[in-house]
Amino acid sequence: MNGVQSRARSPQTIMKYICLGYIDPNTLASASEDEANAMMDSCFAYDEELRANGHFKGGEALQPPNTAMTLRYANDRIVVTDGPFTETKEQLGGIMILEARDLNHAVELISKHPGAKFGPWEIRPAADLNEMVRQSEARRRKAAGQPG
Repeated sequence: MNGVQSRARSPQTIMKYICLGYIDPNTLASASEDEANAMMDSCFAYDEELRANGHFKGGEALQPPNTAMTLRYANDRIVVTDGPFTETKEQLGGIMILEARDLNHAVELISKHPGAKFGPWEIRPAADLNEMVRQSEARRRKAAGQPG
């Protein structure tokens, strides 16, 4: 090794965060075409930066709330209504899945996102359900009389 010792790196914990971006629909509606394009271009440029640095793991923009349907369980059945369940000034505009060291790092990354200028972001750690799924599968196999 030419006198240089290799040092094992300790694996850094990386967590997934679900980031919900909200926007007031009047923000884009009241912007000129050039302003709207500049807003979108700055957001997409930062998304590319997040992707290049290994933080962007997925995401989707959402169509307007008038295209949504809300499902609720009530009176022993599913009730479907048009549109979003709640009425708010801001509307959920999209979701992003980030990988970050911790919640503070995720907040730091989203605070630099140009979309933060146009509406709030909610950032939540993603839940790891792998163990719960494994236990559920075992219970269902047992209930069906299948080997464990």
